Amino acid sequence: MRHALTQHRSQLATIATWAMFSRGLEPEFPKEVTQQLARLKGPAHESGDSIRDLRALCWCSIDNDDSRDLDQLTVSQPLAKGSVRILVAVADVDALVKKGSPVDAHARHNTTSVYTSARVFPMLPERLCTDLTSLNTDEDRLAIVCEMDFSEDGLLVGSVIYRALVRNKVQLAYDAISAWIEGQGPLPAPAARIDGLQVQLRTQDALAQKLRVLRRAEGSLELETFQPKASFDGERITDIRQQVQNRARQLIEELMIATNGCTARFLAAHGGGSLRRVVRSPERWRRIVEVAASHGCTLPVQPDGKALEAFLARQHRDDPLHFPDLSLVIVKLMGRGEYVVERAKDSPVGHFGLAVRDYTHSTAPNRRFPDLITLRLLKAALTRSSPPYSSDELEELAAHCTRQEDAAQKVERQMRKSEAALLLHSRIGEHFDGVVTGVTDQGVWVRIFEPPAEGRLTGGLPALKVGRPVRVRLTSTSVERGFIDFSLERFNRDAG
Repeated sequence: MRHALTQHRSQLATIATWAMFSRGLEPEFPKEVTQQLARLKGPAHESGDSIRDLRALCWCSIDNDDSRDLDQLTVSQPLAKGSVRILVAVADVDALVKKGSPVDAHARHNTTSVYTSARVFPMLPERLCTDLTSLNTDEDRLAIVCEMDFSEDGLLVGSVIYRALVRNKVQLAYDAISAWIEGQGPLPAPAARIDGLQVQLRTQDALAQKLRVLRRAEGSLELETFQPKASFDGERITDIRQQVQNRARQLIEELMIATNGCTARFLAAHGGGSLRRVVRSPERWRRIVEVAASHGCTLPVQPDGKALEAFLARQHRDDPLHFPDLSLVIVKLMGRGEYVVERAKDSPVGHFGLAVRDYTHSTAPNRRFPDLITLRLLKAALTRSSPPYSSDELEELAAHCTRQEDAAQKVERQMRKSEAALLLHSRIGEHFDGVVTGVTDQGVWVRIFEPPAEGRLTGGLPALKVGRPVRVRLTSTSVERGFIDFSLERFNRDAG
């Protein structure tokens, strides 16, 4: 057992592979995919009047430090009277991955890339998603471009969508760019060497913050979910840290939300069906009202995003320690997101959490199959050709993508638990500060702060409420099952 526990990455990769199998996902590519890849000579090349040459623009990508599957680029252009034009280029994956091909069949089955710390299970083979269809630096790539014009106060005043040839000038990372935006670090050297890029990034950040304010005024929910990420030194797991939202992540998030809205409206304007990403008005609103009441806040009887956002903003300000746990409760009560088919004549379901009516997934076709579906629908609409999917096929795909995305999320959650169990295995008997995060018929759950991990309280327990600070002792772990057990040492009777 001691030897197995020194091979952390390999052990976790094995657990992740079996987790994929158990959830009905395919961890490996079939031989037909390998055969198709062998026939590819390089990236897609097309030309013609319908493809604009935008390679000279100052495109850049901003993603995670370790991202290699680059889906989108951004660039900004100043307009009159303080207005700004934003262009978002999305990789034209369909140019190489044709509908019905072996690569497409595998992507259609899994519907998404699955990210775990020890191993990534990409939706597309790495030769595609990290090379031939990735918007890599200093490479010419085909893309779908969404060009959006915003007024000085951040209002969208117009948009167009077209095909283009683009060239990424520099690959940037969220944390470094966020530190620079907030004056806590230098602009990375590769970006500093590109004339005009500083102005580009400042302009995009300023617009993103305006868009963020506008959405919050409409009831967009600012939640802080529990998303720990493991770090490795070679094979050994060394740490787990909570991923935090920052200005660079907000920049990309806002521009992608705007792009997804324009894409949805473009497809509706062309009369065809589209695959929309929706979060319905919460059916369990009454329970959300009760949660708010337990924190001294009265919410309306009917679902009201603006009132809920005001409550969440107050709690984030007054009690940041427990806000991730409150966020998790609200997310569960809101219900999961799903894919649905909407047509031009339909009244949009909308996305309650984002406070938008028109929303699709369109900006990550290397990583999500719904985005590849949308890409194909866009290309058909641009040429006024027959849709690549029938109404019945879209309906089936909407349900299938929802199921498989749920399965993928369960794999990722399971692996986060196994990662924490592995990191904590050598610390059995140690004491940790934490907070109660759940009290159910199945048990009492606690989240410790350093490292950020969740587990179950065992043994005889007094009456405990969610949010109560506790001092616990780690008693056991199970890496394979992702179990972490604590015993209660002490709790604050006056809190919670």
